[in-house]
Amino acid sequence: MESTVVEWQQRSKFQDRVWLHVLLFALTLVTTTLAGAFQYLGFLESFGSLDTHVLPMAIPALIVRGLWYSGTILAILGCHELGHYFACRYYDVDATLPFFIPMPLPMTGTLGAVIRIREPFPNKRALFDIGIAGPIAGFLVAVPALVLGIAMSPMVRIPPGFVGDELGEPLLFKLISRVIWGPTPAGFSLNLHPMAFAGWFGLLATALNLFPIGQLDGGHIAYAALGRRSIYVTFAALTVVAGLTFFASTWIFFTLLMIAMLALFGPRHPMVWDEHVPLDRGRLILAFCAVVIFALCFTPAPITIADLTGR
Repeated sequence: MESTVVEWQQRSKFQDRVWLHVLLFALTLVTTTLAGAFQYLGFLESFGSLDTHVLPMAIPALIVRGLWYSGTILAILGCHELGHYFACRYYDVDATLPFFIPMPLPMTGTLGAVIRIREPFPNKRALFDIGIAGPIAGFLVAVPALVLGIAMSPMVRIPPGFVGDELGEPLLFKLISRVIWGPTPAGFSLNLHPMAFAGWFGLLATALNLFPIGQLDGGHIAYAALGRRSIYVTFAALTVVAGLTFFASTWIFFTLLMIAMLALFGPRHPMVWDEHVPLDRGRLILAFCAVVIFALCFTPAPITIADLTGR
């Protein structure tokens, strides 16, 4: 009689194809630097006051100026994802290094960055800490970047009849701008430095991630705080996002992305191993802080095309 003994060996955690992460980071550095170069050119044009038929500097020098944006946004996105990653390391929850997503988009040059968590969370406290670590880390980098960027963004007069992209200003953006430059006079606007735009984009990314939907960071936080009842928050938040499409068409893509995510992974958040460990008071206070951060970073109309002189 023969018998077969099967030995099961657990796969080592935190094993990554480092070359792939480095490659994606390098490609994202290229696409964001090119986007930053175009932003810097727009910054020099100052709402069309510069002759656009004459390149103000050599192309290599313009590309170097693109690092103002790319270095800042990669720092914000990278710290966000590394916040998740190191929290996973702390709780021994298997996860990947950040995957940066290069995309030759004219304004951003990227769709952000993600990590993949490869095993269930042990309890709600671990889920909460891992979920909130990213937004806090990214926010702490975005705020000083926004302050420096706005300080380098002069207040200029808008030429008559100028039509262009108008960025929605989150509460934090308005506050920093008012402290540095005071009230905006009629017919004037900040000529955003690329570093300021990176800070603005960082606030937007933070707000999007904090929506309490599915497996977004906000969804993790909501499930950790509310358990299975968080599914009602998910549907309510999705309804709000769909309603925002009436304020700005830029929400259409995000709405479709959230619907696709819920269709693919299901509307209910995956359960943790131990459902019976509640959040303590300190974490509930942090959950309230996450709501405050969301309010400071959110804008109902991120990007619109408008006659800036008619505001």
